[in-house]
Amino acid sequence: MVRLNKIYTRTGDAGETGLAAGPRRSKADLRLEAIGTVDELNAVLGLVRLHAGGDLDEMLARIQNELFDLGAELATPETGEPLGYEPLKVVAAQVARLEEEIDAMNERLEPLRSFVLPAGSPAATHLHHARTVARRAERLMVALAAKAGETVAPAALQYVNRLSDHFFVAARIANDDGRADVLWVPGGSR
Repeated sequence: MVRLNKIYTRTGDAGETGLAAGPRRSKADLRLEAIGTVDELNAVLGLVRLHAGGDLDEMLARIQNELFDLGAELATPETGEPLGYEPLKVVAAQVARLEEEIDAMNERLEPLRSFVLPAGSPAATHLHHARTVARRAERLMVALAAKAGETVAPAALQYVNRLSDHFFVAARIANDDGRADVLWVPGGSR
C-alpha cells in the first residue's frame, strides 16, 4: 500500500532521486528518463479520457493503471539482490490483451489508403499524441536495455511497443471508426 504523508522531501534537491529499491540516481539518468516518459504518457491518457467514453475509456483506465505498474517495474531494476517482496512486472497476458483489443478495433475499420495525420476529434488527436509519447518511451527503454549493466524485461518492451499500435487504432475508432480520419495528401500543398 502506498502512503504519502509529505509530498516534498528535499532529498532530490541536488539532482538525484531514489529508485524503488533505494539506490539513488541522477535525475538525468536514462532509467529516470524512461520512467518519466511513461509517466508523461499516463498524463496524456488522462487528456484522452476527458473526450472518451464507453469501452475506450475502460481500456484507457486499465492502461493507465498498467503504466503505473510499468513505471514501478522500471524503478526496480534487476540487481540480483533480494528485495523482500515480489516486484511488479508486465506479463505476457497484458501484451496479448492489447493485441486482442487492437484486432477487435481494427475489424471495425476500412483499410487505409494513405497515412493518417494526427488530427480529427479531440480524443483521436490526444491518442495520436499518446502514440508518439509511447514511441519515445519505447526508444528510451530500448536504449536502456542496450546499456551495460541495465536490464529491461522483454515483456515490458513488447507492451510499450503494442501500446503505440493500440493508440493508433483507437485514434481511428475515435474518428468515427476511421470515417473522420484526416489523411495525408502527398504534395497536396505545393
